[in-house]
Amino acid sequence: QVQLVESGGGLVQAGGSLRVSCAASGRTLSRYAMGWFRQAPGNEREFVAAISRSGGNTYYADSVKGRFTISRDNAENTVYLQMNSLKPEDTAVYYCAAETGGRVVSTARLYDYWGQGTQVTVSS
Repeated sequence: QVQLVESGGGLVQAGGSLRVSCAASGRTLSRYAMGWFRQAPGNEREFVAAISRSGGNTYYADSVKGRFTISRDNAENTVYLQMNSLKPEDTAVYYCAAETGGRVVSTARLYDYWGQGTQVTVSS
């Protein structure tokens, strides 16, 4: 199985940018489609973005489209989420997840492996 570790979270002002990373170990990342999800206090976990095994296909939640970019470097076994024009409502714990079937999907229950999350806080 694959182990996922997120990093890069922090505190940023509204309008700023942040890049979070997800490093994989145990198995090569290219075996999996990958997704980013987030969860704010009191809210359910919500889909943010997903990317295919090769990186050629991406999918975004409407709330982040045009502001966030998901990418991957399979040679480095790492997936990234570049977040621009951040808003206070983007504040959440951000999780990466791996999907063994290679599907670029937004449904959390379809993902098989999850990281522990990294906190992103956007101040107004």
